[in-house]
Amino acid sequence: MNKKITIAIDGFSSTGKSTLAKELAKHLGYIYVDTGAMYRAVALFAMQKGYVSKDFFDKQALINNLPLVKLVFKFNPDLGFAEMYLNEVNVETEIRTLEVSNYVSIVAEISEVRSMLVEQQKQMGKDKGIVMDGRDIGTVVFPDAELKIFMTASSNTRAERRFKELKQKGDIVTFDEVLKNVEERDYIDTHRADSPLMKANDAIEFDNSSISKLEQFNKVIQLIKV
Repeated sequence: MNKKITIAIDGFSSTGKSTLAKELAKHLGYIYVDTGAMYRAVALFAMQKGYVSKDFFDKQALINNLPLVKLVFKFNPDLGFAEMYLNEVNVETEIRTLEVSNYVSIVAEISEVRSMLVEQQKQMGKDKGIVMDGRDIGTVVFPDAELKIFMTASSNTRAERRFKELKQKGDIVTFDEVLKNVEERDYIDTHRADSPLMKANDAIEFDNSSISKLEQFNKVIQLIKV
């Protein structure tokens, strides 16, 4: 395909959105943007500043200090993808922890946070030739995207994937903790007032509970060729 397009990938947590998006971008020579990393970085910023903890969330303090949040993706040639920098510090590892996962959905509920990041995301994709994954890419960020994918899988399947991923990184977590986090994020993401997670009317749904990454990739590539 010579004509560059916009590919929007939305879906629930731990459905492999980022893995698929990275593979597609590499195959097509497109830019890849992980919007979840952006929301995770804002959540990490809130944690670092003491705006959010287990029983406390000072939303207004976070809103007031959003101008201090500088997010940049920097390509790492050794890894083959871009890493997230928060205020000039590489936070790619920190934002992937379960602790950040526990706060990212409540931070992402805030309209001011969404507005700031959506504007940045739209600018990133203005020239097309981009694969972007998140929760509202096909519905809010790029409603006119030429290809929209919506990914889902059972909560248990997703929790198992996430649990294995965290254990491989050396994180000390239990499966029940991970499942609880997955289910809580599902509820918050689908019930928030601003840009809730939902399948766009023209999105193609993939339930990857029982199909391999390769099968899924090949099916999407066929859609792009059509």
